[in-house]
Amino acid sequence: MVQKAIALPAAPLPFTAIVGLDTARQALLLLAVDPSLAGVAIGAGAGTGKSALVRAFAHMLAGGREFDPTIPWQLVEMPVGVSEDRLLGGIDIEATLATGERVHRSGLLARANGGMLYVDSVNLLDDSTINHILSALDSGVVRVEREGISVVEPARFVLLVTYDPAEGPPRRHLLDRLGLIVAPIGKAPVTTRAEVVRRNLQPDTDYEDDEALVLAGILAARELLPSVTISDEQIQQLSLTALALGIEGHRADLFAVRAARAAAALAGREEVNNDDLELAVRLVMLPRATRLPEMTPEETKSPPPPEPAPPPPSPEHSDDEQRDDEEEKPPQPPEDELTIEELILAAMETDVPPDILETPFTVRRRGRSGSRGTISGQRGRHIRSVPGKPAQGRLDVIATLRAAAPWQRLRAAEYHPHRRGRIHLRADDLHIKKYRSKAGTLFCFLVDASGSMALHRMRQAKGAVNALLQQAYVHRDQVALLAFRGERADLLLPPSQSVELAKRALDVLPTGGGTPLAAALLAAYQISEQARSRGIFRTTIVLITDGRPNVPLKADPTMDKAQRLEQARQEVQQLAGRLRAAGVGAVVIDTQRSFVSRGEAQQLAAWLGGRYVYLPNGRGDQIANAVIAAGEEG
Repeated sequence: MVQKAIALPAAPLPFTAIVGLDTARQALLLLAVDPSLAGVAIGAGAGTGKSALVRAFAHMLAGGREFDPTIPWQLVEMPVGVSEDRLLGGIDIEATLATGERVHRSGLLARANGGMLYVDSVNLLDDSTINHILSALDSGVVRVEREGISVVEPARFVLLVTYDPAEGPPRRHLLDRLGLIVAPIGKAPVTTRAEVVRRNLQPDTDYEDDEALVLAGILAARELLPSVTISDEQIQQLSLTALALGIEGHRADLFAVRAARAAAALAGREEVNNDDLELAVRLVMLPRATRLPEMTPEETKSPPPPEPAPPPPSPEHSDDEQRDDEEEKPPQPPEDELTIEELILAAMETDVPPDILETPFTVRRRGRSGSRGTISGQRGRHIRSVPGKPAQGRLDVIATLRAAAPWQRLRAAEYHPHRRGRIHLRADDLHIKKYRSKAGTLFCFLVDASGSMALHRMRQAKGAVNALLQQAYVHRDQVALLAFRGERADLLLPPSQSVELAKRALDVLPTGGGTPLAAALLAAYQISEQARSRGIFRTTIVLITDGRPNVPLKADPTMDKAQRLEQARQEVQQLAGRLRAAGVGAVVIDTQRSFVSRGEAQQLAAWLGGRYVYLPNGRGDQIANAVIAAGEEG
């Protein structure tokens, strides 16, 4: 296959014409001034123009390559579903078939060398793809050791990534390598939205002078950058800020210093000032924060006690002694130097979300979003091709030709002349495709609708189901709902991702009667088996109950109450063991009051081999968090 150059898509609007993304624009300008910042991550909702901003940025930089050839202007876009050979490189099939020798074709990482690699929806990338990108960022090269070739190519590039926060955060290890992170951007005001419409309806407006002015500022800043200085006190101030925000590692400190120097150079200054430090904290440190420092409001601070007036110098003291006393006083900080608290507060007076702890770095501490596991099969993402027969899977024609290409000259000599010019295949050339898809989890809620606490349990289940369904798309999860009362368990909501169906199922539910816990466990087992046949191999049952079964599956009318209770208990124990042997996870939410509980729910969790959570007054979000935590541990 002949390698063709990627034509840069035309930008619908110039870089200076895009409004509503001021912080992202500022981050891109800092990266253009100092590419050692490694990259920019922009988190914004769908349709906010983040992709258009990145492409317009590359078009603008392309105009400056004749003045500064080292400026990273070439933009290579990487699709989310990129294959491994397309990313790293591999054999060029057409050239190999033509020459009879293995010819290497460079991948996207090598082609981005000296320029920019852009990935949209980076949070949806496969882990193996992210690992290859991380390796290239760390080493500056891409190594290809496959299909009989061994190649090392330079791959030094800056990385631009965008993502929609509603689909989950990107991988923390990737963001840690990027110097500038633009926090998720909220809704634009009415004036900004109206201006976006106006500028898109008038694409012929001339922004050439504005573009030239911004580009000239970038080129001037790149020349000034080596002479920009930052004091030791300012470096220490940034390091103290990183500690106050709970930032791990030293990359943030180094990136913040580089960002502050680039900001000063962009403003035409040779010394870093407080405005540059604020911008560095805003773009580098706040998105990496894992905690907020304790800040005391100014009005609650007690004024420092007045210092006593110094005694007048006695005549016995000489001028030299008085001068020595003055030199012993500690140096006072400059009046214009900000404290750590003031620096953080000044940096937060922007479009940074008010809940600073909802950053990708804190979300990752609670569990990996959207990565509950992967399964192999005939569906999903094509990850590799292996030798095999067509009966074992889908034939990969490209991989088959790639395996056969180096041997064509040798094989052609073995055949008659009239068969020359054809492609000669053998059985060991055949390759089949291997796929991998993300494995979602089926959360099967079993709600005890019996007794006086039924309405309270249903409110708990409603909140938990809604909370889980909000993340169902990202995690590929589904939710089912069963309610058990009287003598049976009813399936109110089959496995689904619909929030509306869940609300309707929870709104119409009769309550009261006995507790047929065994019937509920049997129904959950049947649902998990049906889900397995549809490709969902992980099921977690969530039992919201007090754990007191009193209705067996098949009760003998001649039994007394004690015998029925004992039979119901034995059936629950047997079915719990069956679920545990089938690999079904379990979370038991105990809703019984502590003063009347006898530990039945805790015993049920032990039989199921699941997690026991005591939440008699728990809210729906608390139950959802407990369920997600149990799924991550499993």
